[in-house]
Amino acid sequence: MFKHCIFAPAVMMLWHFQHAYGIMKPIFKKLFIAGLILLLAATGVVWYLFSEKFTDTAEAKPDYTVNAMGLIKEFQQNDSIANKKYTEKIITVNGIVSEVLSAPADTTVNIKMSDTANGDYLIFTFQQQHLAESKKIRAGDSVSIKASCSGSVYSEILGTRYVSFKRAALNK
Repeated sequence: MFKHCIFAPAVMMLWHFQHAYGIMKPIFKKLFIAGLILLLAATGVVWYLFSEKFTDTAEAKPDYTVNAMGLIKEFQQNDSIANKKYTEKIITVNGIVSEVLSAPADTTVNIKMSDTANGDYLIFTFQQQHLAESKKIRAGDSVSIKASCSGSVYSEILGTRYVSFKRAALNK
């Protein structure tokens, strides 16, 4: 549906131009062919980006293995260096769960590990295939989670920093 909205007006304009002025001049023909080639290349790039699949995090080799409180402290000390080091890396985090957040429709589970001294926390969003095992986790459990780090954000309103993780899986 989306591609018809973008491509249809351009094709109609070219068709009208060709019929209104007779045969296409060579320069317009070359521009038309170049435009089609660019359009096909752009379509291929967009298709690749939208259909990209990630491997199961449970099977991936972690780049780092850290303790939850040590990771929070590393982000507190120097946020930009820690973001450069950990963002988009697979990390195994060992720690104690402070809170389990579930969506009302049970479609997502987020596990939170907090620093009780200042409220900073790590939050893990689990992959669809690992939802069942993540729902068994309770606050106070000691767990090992492997996930891809998305980096940290500091909220001036709340005065807290959080580090988010995506594609999480329990490390066994």
